[in-house]
Amino acid sequence: MPESAEDRTKKYLDLGHSEAENHAKTQLELYEKHVRETSSVTNVVSNFFKTNLLGFAWHYLKSRFGPRHPYQAYPRNGDTGVYKLQSSIPSRDEISIALLSDWASDTAESDAVAHLVARYTPDYTIHMGDIYFVGAPKEVEENFTAPHASWYYGASGSLALSGNHEMYSNGNAFFQHLLPAMYIQDGEMKKSQQAGFFCLENEHWRIIGIDTGYTSVGRPFVEILSPPDCHLKKEQVAWLRDVVQLGNPDDKRGIIFLSHHPYISSFREDYAKPGEQIQELMGEVARPVVWMWGHDHRLVMYNFGTNGKGPQAYGRCIGHGGLPVETAMPVGNDLEKIGYYDRRVRKVIKRHALGYNGFVRLLLKDNVLTAEYRDLEDQCVFEESWTVDTTNGQLEWKILQSMPELAVR
Repeated sequence: MPESAEDRTKKYLDLGHSEAENHAKTQLELYEKHVRETSSVTNVVSNFFKTNLLGFAWHYLKSRFGPRHPYQAYPRNGDTGVYKLQSSIPSRDEISIALLSDWASDTAESDAVAHLVARYTPDYTIHMGDIYFVGAPKEVEENFTAPHASWYYGASGSLALSGNHEMYSNGNAFFQHLLPAMYIQDGEMKKSQQAGFFCLENEHWRIIGIDTGYTSVGRPFVEILSPPDCHLKKEQVAWLRDVVQLGNPDDKRGIIFLSHHPYISSFREDYAKPGEQIQELMGEVARPVVWMWGHDHRLVMYNFGTNGKGPQAYGRCIGHGGLPVETAMPVGNDLEKIGYYDRRVRKVIKRHALGYNGFVRLLLKDNVLTAEYRDLEDQCVFEESWTVDTTNGQLEWKILQSMPELAVR
């Protein structure tokens, strides 16, 4: 019997973040698929141990103790990782980008969001990390590369960042299967994505995707003494400094950072280290930035603020791409960080109140950046804009529309 959409969603309820649990979930998927596709039940017990338990043990141990995929950085194959933003329609003076995070779950909701993205035909599509459950080759195929996969490939480019789930398989499928399927249109040339970070730019804006996934998973025992902090590896820091020239005092373009892991969070761990590394590169001048991330399965607009010694940021959590969307409020002082938060309940499964999945549609026209936050029913639940002053790099922020239910106060 085919798996129902609700049964698929239930598998993600109360999903923990340990590698062991996610590897077990992946192996259970393989076993259940085998059972659905075979008409014989005489070998169910033996197949369970062969496909599920033994497979789980092998892949989990290989992930925990095996070698991590070598880090890929620019320049690579003559590619610098910095690309000029270009419209797929030459006569159009506006660039459109669809951002999705925590989307690659092969759920009915992720399919609905992807089909909605396709209706808007964005120039670029960017997946901001987490392929469930462990970023295995089969999971990359089901979500991105199979003929039936629903991921929409933008005409000007389709790019990917790594989350922690990709690293539960040591990043092998991310680097070997996903990145070769991703691409960027660089002038007349179409290039495959060479590393897990990038910069898209024009005369007014720079959109910089950073890799926080590679260093988000530690090794057994070592992670107890030194928990992962999602720091930017030295190769990425050198690229930001020497190629992107993030610290150039004469470059006053607006900056949008994209990452998987949160710079600010009221719900789980946040990660100050990448922001501190970025601020050190940017220098002492206070430059506000826009920073969007996933990881938390919610849609949250944080108040303008900072974390540790990082930059002042308009922080946005957009981890509502495909997983069951959480709607619970934070406790204590963490509530003060939040300006707007989509807590609308779409349906209840097993006493879990689940919210609305969706994506972000960025529109860039001259010095104005507009962000539309659209849910899977194609409602614009929140819309905002930033205008950059390219003489000093400062940003003017405006709310263009908002559903009243999103206001926290």
